[in-house]
Amino acid sequence: MRPLTSGHRPSWPLLVLGALWVLVPAWVWATLAGVLLAGHPAYAVAVSLAAVVGVLVLADGIRRARAGAPPPGDRRRRPWLRVAGGAVVVLASVLVLGVLTWLRPFGASPQAVALTDGTPEVAVADSASRITITPTAGAPADGLVFQPGARVDPRAYLPLLTEIAADGHLVVVVKQPFGIGFTAAGAPSGVIADHPEVGTWVTGGHSLGGVVASTYAADHPDEIDGLLLWASYPLDDLSGRADLAVATVSGSEDGLATPADIGASLADLPPDTQAVEVAGGVHAFFGDYGEQPGDGIPGTSRAEAQAQVVEASLALLRAAAAS
Repeated sequence: MRPLTSGHRPSWPLLVLGALWVLVPAWVWATLAGVLLAGHPAYAVAVSLAAVVGVLVLADGIRRARAGAPPPGDRRRRPWLRVAGGAVVVLASVLVLGVLTWLRPFGASPQAVALTDGTPEVAVADSASRITITPTAGAPADGLVFQPGARVDPRAYLPLLTEIAADGHLVVVVKQPFGIGFTAAGAPSGVIADHPEVGTWVTGGHSLGGVVASTYAADHPDEIDGLLLWASYPLDDLSGRADLAVATVSGSEDGLATPADIGASLADLPPDTQAVEVAGGVHAFFGDYGEQPGDGIPGTSRAEAQAQVVEASLALLRAAAAS
């Protein structure tokens, strides 16, 4: 076996690059394994594939180091091509690993996770693409398809949505590929098809999830009777939709979907939209996933804010069923 000498320096960039491709996925799995396993499998698969790439790059780097430096003639052949190729590989690695790091989800609190077992009032069914919450007392006549906020563990919304379901409504939480709402924009279609017994449907969501829910409501007026926005706003102009019951629930201290943003969005919603501002509420109070960078400073408790969110949401569901 040949020793690794200074003549083998060209292999070290591969070794460093391979180590990064292994370490980033390892860090994600080590810190959030439960969240990855509970969410849509797309992110978990992508992170795992990145680790495989890292192992292959490391193996190639070790092989090159042990094989020795290339002959001088090979080193002189098209040096600009080697440099350009190396730059492309490095930039692609930075981009891919940066995106995987940014997509790392906000994990649900232990209290929220515990609700996946259900309660006496609701039964919870978990699958790879959705969480279905069904009231145990009677068959629900209406349903809510809920889209989580970007990169938020879908289980983080169970404390609020369990209370809504316990009031007699079917609630389905969408598990979005990579935690991004636009990757599951058509998800309500499958949910509605799977529940023909439900006659009234509301789409809704938190933050980016609400934006995506609004696009489905805009594109499917024959299917959707209501739209529920949590710290969110519509992508399309829905101001002329007299047939659509809408509620927009926001926090007065939200640093991401600010009161100014919510106020400006009202022009794109029907005139009879229920606009509810939770005094002291912040962006992260619409779920149980801890604090969120860029958010405001709360002026009330999470429990008090969420009680108001649930109350406003139930009022919207009843309005949609009556329309």
